[in-house]
Formats: sequence, C-alpha cells, structure tokens
Amino acid sequence: QVQVAEPGGGLVQVGGSLNLSCHASGSFFEIKQMGWYRQDQGNQRELVATITDESITNYGDSVKGRFTISRSYVKKQVFLQMNRLKPEDTRVYYCAVDFRPSDVRMETERSWGPGTQVTVSS
Repeated sequence: QVQVAEPGGGLVQVGGSLNLSCHASGSFFEIKQMGWYRQDQGNQRELVATITDESITNYGDSVKGRFTISRSYVKKQVFLQMNRLKPEDTRVYYCAVDFRPSDVRMETERSWGPGTQVTVSS
C-alpha cells in the first residue's frame, strides 16, 4: 500500500502564488502516475494536473497556463506550482498516486491523500 502525505495549502491573495507538495511512501513496485485533483463541497473531484513516470503531463482546462506540475522520482514527490490564483481556485486539493503493487500484475491501484485546503481571498 501507498501512504500519501500533503503538507502545504493555505491562504493566499488573488493573483498570488502557492506551491503544494505531495510525498508517497510505503510498499509497492513502482509509481506510474502522480497528480492533483480538487473538490468543492458537494461537487465531484476535478482534474488539476497529473504527471506520468515518463513525465507526460495533463492539465485541467481551468488551470492551463497558470499551474505547473513537476515530480521527483527519487524522492517520490510531486509538486504543484500555482500562479495567478483566482477566487475560483479555492478548493480542497487532493494528491493521487497511481502505483503497481507488485511486478506480477500490470494493473495499477490509486491512493489518495487526506486533502489540503487552498483559499484564495479577494
């Protein structure tokens, strides 16, 4: 299993920047993808950004050009640099880690972090 920790989050003013980090630990064969999703109360979780083990990135339409995802393979960490923040970016942000539990199976499993609150004040 993979444990996911997400220090960071906080309060920032409109137009400001914030950096989120996520760290994966535990027993697994390999991590295939790490990323961020966000959720508003009562809504579905939406894609923010993901990055694969081949450094292929994918961004949600609402954050393209403002957010940048990066990854440290050795440290099993993923980072989300958020710039030009808007009030509508106020959400709980969740880190997701897609991993292969063993080298026997190709299927991946997903572990979620507990979530971290990001609040953008106007």
